[in-house]
Amino acid sequence: MNILLLLIPLSLVLLGAAVWAFVWAVRKGQFDDLDAPALDVLADDDPPPQPQPPQPGPPDAD
Repeated sequence: MNILLLLIPLSLVLLGAAVWAFVWAVRKGQFDDLDAPALDVLADDDPPPQPQPPQPGPPDAD
């Protein structure tokens, strides 16, 4: 029975920490957009740049 004197306040402290963490996450915008990060994985990467053809230079003078 004496253990309840320790466990009840400890559980209330842990509950308070969990509520604080949830409120902090909501205020920081952690739950704003849950769909876009999952869809970003499916998006294709940008195509590689096309190589430029060589530019004609001045004629060689021998």
